[in-house]
Amino acid sequence: MIFILTTQDSKAMSSSHINPIIPGFAPDPSVVLVDDTFFLVNSTFHLFPGLPIYVSKDLTSWKHIGNAINRQSQLSLAVSSTRLSPPHENGDVMLATGGLYAPTIRYQNGTFYVVCTNVIHDSSSAHSKPENFIVSSRNIWSNEWSDAIYFDFNGIDPSLFFDDNGRAYIQGSAGPGPMTKIHLFEVDLKTGKKLSEEKNIWDGTGGIYPEGPHIYKKDGLYYLVISEGGTHDDHMITVARSKDIWGPYDSFEKNPILTARGTDEYIQYTGHSDMFQDQHGRWWGVCLGVRKDESRYIMGRETFLTTGEWLEGEWPSLKQVKSNPKLPGGTELVRSDGTLPLTAESMVDYLYIRDAVLSNHKFSNGDKTIILTASKADISQWEQPVTFVGKRQRRLKGNTMVTMHTPPISIDAHLKAGIAYYKDEHRYMKLFYDFSATEMVFEVVNNAKKISRTVRHDVQLGDVVALRIEYTERSFQLSYRNGADSAAWIGFDGLDTLEMTGPDFVGPVIGIFAIAEAQDAHVQFDDLEIDT
Repeated sequence: MIFILTTQDSKAMSSSHINPIIPGFAPDPSVVLVDDTFFLVNSTFHLFPGLPIYVSKDLTSWKHIGNAINRQSQLSLAVSSTRLSPPHENGDVMLATGGLYAPTIRYQNGTFYVVCTNVIHDSSSAHSKPENFIVSSRNIWSNEWSDAIYFDFNGIDPSLFFDDNGRAYIQGSAGPGPMTKIHLFEVDLKTGKKLSEEKNIWDGTGGIYPEGPHIYKKDGLYYLVISEGGTHDDHMITVARSKDIWGPYDSFEKNPILTARGTDEYIQYTGHSDMFQDQHGRWWGVCLGVRKDESRYIMGRETFLTTGEWLEGEWPSLKQVKSNPKLPGGTELVRSDGTLPLTAESMVDYLYIRDAVLSNHKFSNGDKTIILTASKADISQWEQPVTFVGKRQRRLKGNTMVTMHTPPISIDAHLKAGIAYYKDEHRYMKLFYDFSATEMVFEVVNNAKKISRTVRHDVQLGDVVALRIEYTERSFQLSYRNGADSAAWIGFDGLDTLEMTGPDFVGPVIGIFAIAEAQDAHVQFDDLEIDT
């Protein structure tokens, strides 16, 4: 493992910041070290493929190599709607999205395991239904993962612990909330069958939603690290320990071991941590957090790295999360090249919404050309499949651009196609051409904030039109260029990112979409470039 060390002021090198190590939509991280490689997984909620797998040799440069849920036959995301919760005391409406919650990745005897919850938001009930499962891989580099093996657990955030005798245990956050409990049981990983009774082993320190548990065994003791306080302002990491895996667990008197609540730190909401050692025995933690500019945290929950310490016989500790973590002695980790610390294998980072009709999205010339077959349903609903494909926004400042060809289509098709910034069915921005009305349309919706605006320009399209979204931490600007590259860009009024910020689970995805009343409406897009 090679680190570049410097005492340079990190604020002067924003392009060299280590954190977030996985920028953009990347909550609930879990890490395992196998040989000399770190493997990391995140939540994905209502998006497919799910549970991205990232790898790194040095904890600073990561590559997206695949997804643990990469076949629609593994499970369904059809009932992963987003629910609007009653307003908080400050008036904010919480948005809770269903789908794939809080995975844990572990390794044993040549096999990688990911345990996770698929949260079902059935419209016939106000309650959510958790479906907990295990997927495994003996060839993680080839993106080959098993079908889901389900196990009985009425809760979320399952984690997997292997004891010295080889026995496997699930620990998770058992409902109902908000005062959830941490439960434990032994499991057969081949069948999902419980091999013991399920036992409540810890209630946490009094914060709401004790969740995200991980058990570690060190110096003959079992340590239980969890999150409490909810995943926003009061988020914190706490720890307890026991001589027996079944408890009783004694709480650390100096809890929490990590929180940003009550601070003016730029990185807020830190929690949901997984701790691990590198090849040299040094302790680290990954956790979720947000980059908060006043009330704006447009990227949502991202993955951050921090250093830890865990002396023999002592309790673990984690340093406050900073843009550049500090090693013992005070030196900072920074990237040597100043580039985005994330790459991806070809095609693995494209995302679809829920159970999309994948054949409606045709790639050619690598991924330079994408031909969409329009769906009848729009991204403003969740019940029906939609034609949309995109990628996570990774940069706070950048732009996304695509060229759309004018299709030979009847006005009766009522085709609408363009570019979209998407979080869920309640929050999105669209810049699209209405081929029936011959209008370029800008639309912004945030139902949680009662925002709904539409602006239309009368436009006669040429053969092609370029569509662009520009963004910073504080603003969006959407524009289009009709015809040749030499044509002028025409913009709509800018938008404050605050209008797309709020307490939620998911992050922004930028992509292209098409909707129509006709059965076979096709639209060609070229050169979709995200985060340039």
